[in-house]
Amino acid sequence: MIGAIAGDIIGSVYEYRQIKTKNFPLFDPRCNFTDDTVLTCAVAFAILKGRSYRQSIIEIGRRYPRAGYGGSFNSWLFSDNPQPYNSFGNGAAMRVSPVGFAFTTVDEVLEQAKKTAEISHNHPEGIKGAQATALAVFLARTGHSKEEIRVQISRRFGYNLQRTVDSIRPTYGFDISCQGTVPEGIVAFLDSVSYEDAVRNAVSLGGDSDTLACITGGIAEAFYRDIPDIIRARVRKCLGRDLLVITEKFCRKYR
Repeated sequence: MIGAIAGDIIGSVYEYRQIKTKNFPLFDPRCNFTDDTVLTCAVAFAILKGRSYRQSIIEIGRRYPRAGYGGSFNSWLFSDNPQPYNSFGNGAAMRVSPVGFAFTTVDEVLEQAKKTAEISHNHPEGIKGAQATALAVFLARTGHSKEEIRVQISRRFGYNLQRTVDSIRPTYGFDISCQGTVPEGIVAFLDSVSYEDAVRNAVSLGGDSDTLACITGGIAEAFYRDIPDIIRARVRKCLGRDLLVITEKFCRKYR
């Protein structure tokens, strides 16, 4: 989970000024967490406390009204009775990584990922994006090779994961859909040699950088297991106390 949060923080300054290179300062002075982190922590909190994802996301999400939510999700979050709005936005995928760390079977992971998504992002592509991301985290965490992850995700969800970061980068642009973000985020992990390299891959694609790096970062943490101390320290420095407490409790329980 901390890998997803770090990816969000690292990618945050490039969301609206996309870059096409892996050569950038890992932590720009303006780096901070965004809605990706807030909602990831909300999902983790729901798992820790046995609460509904909807209740947890509404409660914690409303504490951070300026976190950078998309327009439709912002309307959902602050409405009197939030209802699903058939979204296939990548918000379904960026908040789901705790599911891949917490549950113990493929069926559980897929079912819980669906539950995290369908409260707002109930379009089939939104649910699919959440499930693919959570399953990639789970497979990485449980010792599967990159090729096994590539094959299982491709077969189950139909994503083209045979591409490379270098082949995607030249023509890829800003895309907030699950179908235009999740496969690229997974490729950024598959095409990496370390956690940091995976996040740099994601940001370098030049798309919705914080969300791409959040998706990639969660999978990379599960696979590589070792996140440099300097990255962990920056995450702790950036997070507010309530989000930090949730993160540390979750990481202790599901390490």
